[in-house]
Amino acid sequence: MPRLIDPGDAPAITLDQAIDTLAASTIDVRDEDALASLGPLLAQLGRNDRFLGDLAITELKDRHQRQQRNSYGAQVMILRPGDGRFIIRANFWPASNDALFRASGPRAFFYGFAHDHNFPFLTCGYSGPGYWSEDFEVEDADGDQPLLRFAGRTRLDPGRLMLYRAHYDVHVQHPPDALSVSLNILAQHPAQKWRDQRHYDVSRGTVVRAMTTAPSEVLIALAVHFGGGNGIDLATSFATQHPSPRMRATAAAALAGGS
Repeated sequence: MPRLIDPGDAPAITLDQAIDTLAASTIDVRDEDALASLGPLLAQLGRNDRFLGDLAITELKDRHQRQQRNSYGAQVMILRPGDGRFIIRANFWPASNDALFRASGPRAFFYGFAHDHNFPFLTCGYSGPGYWSEDFEVEDADGDQPLLRFAGRTRLDPGRLMLYRAHYDVHVQHPPDALSVSLNILAQHPAQKWRDQRHYDVSRGTVVRAMTTAPSEVLIALAVHFGGGNGIDLATSFATQHPSPRMRATAAAALAGGS
């Protein structure tokens, strides 16, 4: 299951203080222990019970300025846009009897959907009882068919602080007993976009599909279909030499479809 982190007991901080601390951080986001060391900072922000409501009011007045780069949908509120290393966000988790849940259905909130993440992130329960999660661990992350081990059932209670590890922690989230909010610090790295986020069948412990795409995957298809010999030559090079397995497969598929 996700790595449980001691939140400490330091006093609440403002969002600006959290942002400034992250900006000054020199940690390597690929280092699990280093990223875990930022957990108490997120917990301190989580002890500030006013900042999120105040920010929501500001966003409404400023016509959602912080949300211009929000690619996560209405469930997520961006608190600090990405700078290539960190994103801070808030996630909203409706209960099954909430009108929003009834109108949108469970899949809009990733409920009942087994998945991993292609980035590590810290999460902290902020408000409400917290969503429920069935947790699994990947025993062979590098294999074609990773093996899953059931690791338990948890709830993201207020103040509970955890680190989800990329490609290792898999979870199936379920609605909380009442509307809840969690806070995240997401780690970013340039290689991340080439790493697959996966949808799993936990009953079989197998991967159903990769959920991620990169802009270059669309461009290579366009290059093959409309770029003539230059496009075909580039796709051939990508199919045999690109460092990303997903990009090699995409290029090969584009060549096969264009032939």
